[in-house]
Amino acid sequence: MRASRLVSIILSLQNHGKMSARQLSEQLEVSERTILRDMEELSASGVPVYAERGKEGGWLLAEGYRTTLTGIHADELAALLVASRPEPLSDLGRGHQLEAALQKLLAAATESARSGAEAVRRKLHIDGAGWQPDRQRSEPAACLAAVQEAVWQERALRIAYMRDGAEKVRRVHPLGLVAKRGVWYLVAGTEKEEPRTFRISRLLWAEALPEIFETPVGFDLAAYWESSLERFREQLPRYPAKLRVRADAMKRLETQRFVAVRSSHAAEAEAGWTGDGHVNTERVADWVFVEAEFETPDSACEIVLGFGGRIEVLEPPELRRLVKDEIRSASMVYL
Repeated sequence: MRASRLVSIILSLQNHGKMSARQLSEQLEVSERTILRDMEELSASGVPVYAERGKEGGWLLAEGYRTTLTGIHADELAALLVASRPEPLSDLGRGHQLEAALQKLLAAATESARSGAEAVRRKLHIDGAGWQPDRQRSEPAACLAAVQEAVWQERALRIAYMRDGAEKVRRVHPLGLVAKRGVWYLVAGTEKEEPRTFRISRLLWAEALPEIFETPVGFDLAAYWESSLERFREQLPRYPAKLRVRADAMKRLETQRFVAVRSSHAAEAEAGWTGDGHVNTERVADWVFVEAEFETPDSACEIVLGFGGRIEVLEPPELRRLVKDEIRSASMVYL
């Protein structure tokens, strides 16, 4: 523990320059007296650390001193690898630089830290797709600790959950964990079946077993998860509709979780037409005609109402009536 703290002090001074004893103590969660003792030990060990006195004083490393010692642990390295998502940087054209930096970090780590971090990376997948602030809420997952331990140790797991009103118990091989918008999932192999996904918050209990298992050769947690999501989307109910959408609202519509935009085209070809057969006086170029699929009429109505006057339902007629009825009800409330 102390050796790790000494390395952290060196790296902090190397990366940030002058730091006071108070800053170091707060960062490392120890007392200032402990920091002073650590500085004495570093100096006695030949590390060129010295103090500047005065109001703006602090601890520094001698100019030009650099250490190649990272002291990074397997769990620290794993946290960096898992948290380093390439999507935002790829949008900026920097995805390759991120991957190069991670490879250098792996190369600089010890063999044990490297192998441990890679193992965690294979068993933990963070899915941030479709993030929305109002949905970013963690849910209770009382069995997460037991499940996580079984995943890391590659031990068989006995789990229980409710199905058809009765408690069902299964013995599974936990292959990995997935976190999506604050919700944790267990991906596990089952007897004579393809891997299945279990929502951890719905488990009644979980018990790690003594039996050790081997992860199937070639199993890729991220690839499995994306494939299972695609299968799930294909099984969702589909409710087609035709819409007239303001051009400035298209991007928002395309990122809605429960809407699939199948086709769209500029409104010039159908200038000014509305579902009631009236001529619209707004500029035609401001609108886009869209064919979309929702899950249900109620879901479609809720989403359309959320766009206010930026979306008009053209078809089907029942959805158009449903939206009108909701607007009429709301107007009565605000009279």
